[in-house]
Amino acid sequence: MSKKEFKAESKRLLDLMINSIYTHKEIFLREIISNASDAIDKLCYLSLTDDKVGLTRDQFEIRLSIDKERRLLTVSDNGIGMDEADLENNLGVIASSGSLQFRKELEGAESAETDIIGQFGVGFYSAFMVADQITVVTKKYGSDQAYRWQSDGVDGYTIEPCEKDAVGTDVIMHIKPDTEEEKDEYSQYLREYPLYKLVKKYSDYIRFPIRMLMPHPELKEGSTEENPEYEEKFEWDTLNSMIPLWQRKKGDVTKEEYDEFYQQRFSDPNPPLSVITVAAEGAVTYKALLFIPEKAPLRYYSEEYEGGLQLYSAGVMIMDKCAELLPECFNFVRGVVESPDLNLNISRELLQHDRQLKLICANLEKKVRSELERLLRDEREKYESFWQSFGRQLKLSAMDNYGAKKDVLQDLLLFYSSTEKKLTTLGEYVTRMREEQKYIYFASGDTVEAIDHMPQTELLKEHSMEILYFTDKADEFLSDILRTYQDKPFRSVTDGDLELPGEEKKDGDNERYKEAFAFIKDALDGAVDEVKVSTRLKTHPVCLSSGEGVTFEMEKYFKAAQPELGLKAKRILELNVDHPAFLAFETARLTDPEKAKKYARIFYNQAQLIAGLPIDDPSAYTDLLCSLWQ
Repeated sequence: MSKKEFKAESKRLLDLMINSIYTHKEIFLREIISNASDAIDKLCYLSLTDDKVGLTRDQFEIRLSIDKERRLLTVSDNGIGMDEADLENNLGVIASSGSLQFRKELEGAESAETDIIGQFGVGFYSAFMVADQITVVTKKYGSDQAYRWQSDGVDGYTIEPCEKDAVGTDVIMHIKPDTEEEKDEYSQYLREYPLYKLVKKYSDYIRFPIRMLMPHPELKEGSTEENPEYEEKFEWDTLNSMIPLWQRKKGDVTKEEYDEFYQQRFSDPNPPLSVITVAAEGAVTYKALLFIPEKAPLRYYSEEYEGGLQLYSAGVMIMDKCAELLPECFNFVRGVVESPDLNLNISRELLQHDRQLKLICANLEKKVRSELERLLRDEREKYESFWQSFGRQLKLSAMDNYGAKKDVLQDLLLFYSSTEKKLTTLGEYVTRMREEQKYIYFASGDTVEAIDHMPQTELLKEHSMEILYFTDKADEFLSDILRTYQDKPFRSVTDGDLELPGEEKKDGDNERYKEAFAFIKDALDGAVDEVKVSTRLKTHPVCLSSGEGVTFEMEKYFKAAQPELGLKAKRILELNVDHPAFLAFETARLTDPEKAKKYARIFYNQAQLIAGLPIDDPSAYTDLLCSLWQ
């Protein structure tokens, strides 16, 4: 028996594949099982027209066998098998795929009962990542002769006749010894439970049963309840589910089944808030089962979090977290997508970015948005629960890329309403606007309670004007991105030139107190940009307003996040000229200028505190107040 060498290009491809193409060693089991499934599919297809096959669909199976002492892992199938020519063509030449050829032969034929996974002819060789020798014993349907193919992946391969009773293929892998760096690097593939987990992870929905002898602890004969002794009995267990939940009709699946699937598959102790099923045919064919979680997972808003849907093809998981299947704004959605139409790369671990992928993403985006709109409309309590967990994600996504997704997300946003005393949408706010109202008014602060006590809100409240309370640091940036909603501009209550319908400007008052304001500005030594009569204050003596551009909340954010920028809002000191405090200042200005300067500094410091801005020297401010009592 002479050894045949791989062709030079095949040697290079083998080395590349083992060391570069596959990211994780564990992928090998998925590939070998997929090949076994392909082989069964081929024979199953023949059985539809050939009675001589002698097997019904429920008799086909894949078996995993372990020989720990000899370090052998065997994957067996009762599929179509191979003859010498098949071994030469499919295993002797790397990247020559019998599955691809079979698929071409099926084009135009009725092939609903077949599901050929392999396309590239390299998956088999992934086994060399964990095995230092592979033996294939196979017998093709319709042939009396079996063959043995053997290779160490380096020096080539041998093919020789052998004995095998039944049609099918055994792939026997001699598992490598463990390395000193990682004691269980390879031996894990010789234990039942790790193999079981790999089958569940990657091959759970292969359409034929995958069986393996699994240990089952049983009480030893003669053992008592007081002194129980157990022994392991091995039984052939079916490891895979075979029928995916998303392939079943929605009406045939109970809520309990969806909940159990979601909680087990995605390790969430809570049931999903909502379930979305999709079955699409046309430009791209796929099925999807999506879940909107009830609560955000741990570290959801950290850089560590990785979103994405599980991607399947022909029952085999291709990717665990495929981010390309949904836009970033909906990265909280969990679920699975299965499609035969996606173009995969050679390792089947990565997707080619193509038109099909974009079509699926666009469609799933619409489905998720539609479901969120339904929850908002029909199950408000549920939606508000969702908002507590994922509202910030929708806000950040609406701002991302200069508002590229704002039209998709703006109707899903919620803000606290000053008049309704609960969360409201922008659409609901606009429907309640007074006829003469031009703007969507908002006020920013750390809490609803803090905003409620802001002096700047007094005038609006007096006119029964609704105010949106922005309690999230992102809210003002969001309003800046949105700019308008239904042609209504956003307007902060701290804007320096805030006007209300029917309110007269008090320019005459500003002229009247021109000298007093000049005195205050001079006393503050340039700390404020402008001093003016307030049109919004009713009971409070003073407040700060900002000009266009940077607001106080933005200033606080950038000071914490990027202090090097030095961004600062314009400071406009507004005074209630009818307040006793201002009258006291005016009296002092005319009789005791030094005392009046103290009043000016107190006005400014109080305005800073009300705006949530730090004062430069709290101790000096306290001393300043106390000095007035002396």
